[in-house]
Amino acid sequence: MGTVAIFGAGVMGETLLSGLLRSGRSAAELVVTERRPDRAAELTAKYGVRVLENAEAAEAAETLVLVVKPQDMGALVAEIAPHVHPGNVVVSLAAGITSDYLESRLPEGSSVIRVMPNTPALVDEGMAAISPGKHCTTEHLAVAAELLRSCGKVVEVPEKLQDAVTAISGSGPAYIFYVVEAMIEAGVVLGMPRTTATELVVQTLYGAATMIKETGQHPTVLREQVTSPGGTTAAALRQLDDHKVRAAFITAMEAAAARSHELASGAE
Repeated sequence: MGTVAIFGAGVMGETLLSGLLRSGRSAAELVVTERRPDRAAELTAKYGVRVLENAEAAEAAETLVLVVKPQDMGALVAEIAPHVHPGNVVVSLAAGITSDYLESRLPEGSSVIRVMPNTPALVDEGMAAISPGKHCTTEHLAVAAELLRSCGKVVEVPEKLQDAVTAISGSGPAYIFYVVEAMIEAGVVLGMPRTTATELVVQTLYGAATMIKETGQHPTVLREQVTSPGGTTAAALRQLDDHKVRAAFITAMEAAAARSHELASGAE
């Protein structure tokens, strides 16, 4: 992997940086770019990494990880393109930025990989989907996968599925937080202190997710095990079906995928 440069030290940039260090990478092999001097000083003090200008970082690195906002990508790529060399791997974590967009602005034949990460990477439980560009080798794809495994799981998908990935795992944590909020609110409505309701809901979520992961059983089977005939769960699920909650989730995720597609089209 050689030297890794992380362009943009926002939440996701710092998450990746700390994940790489925790997974055993040396701070000497990592460089970061950050415009604000106070933030740059903070990163150096906290992680012991070098903070360089964009051009310097691109020149120093074999793997370039672009973690800037989509609207800042054009300016960044224009700045680093002269410093990208054959054999370098360019990994983009910006939503809606296609590999075509990057390949057309980088030197001919550049190896590009597009990634959709998500915020649970902050606690090493991220889900990243990676898509290789036209000139990406198997070795380069392995480099990107190893990079992202430092803070979670990685799956390879064709790039045409990245809008769907955005709708499922990219935006997905927000849907889960939304459901948790609603369940806590219901506890409060039922007379439960908010702190107790929060503890009950959060542990229930964690337990249910762990059951799905560790038993390998289909969620329908697990749900049926909780649902006694004529019981409390059946009464609750009947209301969720009456309110078309399942259909609402599908419609919501279709809207997220459509919005992701719009953003990608706008970036071209």
